Amino acid sequence: MAAVRTDNLSKEFNGMQAVCRLNLEVQPGEIFGLVGPDGAGKTTIMRLLTSIMEPSSGDAWVQGLHSVRDAEAIKEKIGYMSQRFGLYADLTVQENVDFYADIYGVPRRGREKTIDELLSFSALTPFKKRFAGNLSGGMKQKLGLACALIHTPEVLFLDEPTNGVDPVSRRDFWRVLYQLRQKGVTIVVSTAYLDEAERCSRLGLLHQGNLLSVGSPREIKSLMKGQLLVVRSSHPREAAQLLQEVLREEHITLFGDRIHVITDAPESSRTSITHTLSGSAYTLHSISDQEPSLEDVFVSMLGTTEKERSHEIVSS
Repeated sequence: MAAVRTDNLSKEFNGMQAVCRLNLEVQPGEIFGLVGPDGAGKTTIMRLLTSIMEPSSGDAWVQGLHSVRDAEAIKEKIGYMSQRFGLYADLTVQENVDFYADIYGVPRRGREKTIDELLSFSALTPFKKRFAGNLSGGMKQKLGLACALIHTPEVLFLDEPTNGVDPVSRRDFWRVLYQLRQKGVTIVVSTAYLDEAERCSRLGLLHQGNLLSVGSPREIKSLMKGQLLVVRSSHPREAAQLLQEVLREEHITLFGDRIHVITDAPESSRTSITHTLSGSAYTLHSISDQEPSLEDVFVSMLGTTEKERSHEIVSS
């Protein structure tokens, strides 16, 4: 049985489709990532799956329980950490965890051992007496996670848990998630960080409420059509704009000081890039092949989707 399953799950707000006919399955014990930019529908999906919100149509099940009919039963089996988890700044780390233990009805007997274990693997034991308001961003996130885990949930939902957290704290947070996975906890996490999505067992790419693709990071990378060329130039931004005017059929994106060109005809594109930049004021330093990142794949998929929509509009 899938830990999470949806069947044409949809949600509308004032006639706007936030989630459109979502069909996916999350297997027990995996880390499943919902990946997409702001407005993709990640938070809405989280709220639908955690029975906070009812769908406009379609169905969802968590651990075999229906998200609407069995809403109260689902809440006993899950942990949910929203983007703004409700920590109390004027309570200490210990007091926050105790408070959530009371909310979830965790028995007093054995509670202290559970709390000590949570604070230990979250590396918060030395800070038990520190007020939550005085914690760093990363430590607040780990405290929020500890509070969400106090009742030992079977499925954990995390809505952009590392948003605004420094890289070191993000790495530490994911180390904790891996430990939870080893204990058999199923984790559904949303993120806008495509490099972070590489850490998931499987992931779903979302755009404007639509699920573009589902698979492991390697499987999704293999879906990208064409070859990725990385171009380095003396003036990358200006060079990218020039190449977009010349190579109209290719996907061209600026990544820092590099220009990424996704092409179905790499040799022809190399020639065009060399000829275009050689005849300009922008010095061409190099052109090299590179394995695409998830970000490259996502940009390519979005470009293909927009082209298909434009074609449909023109055809109609």
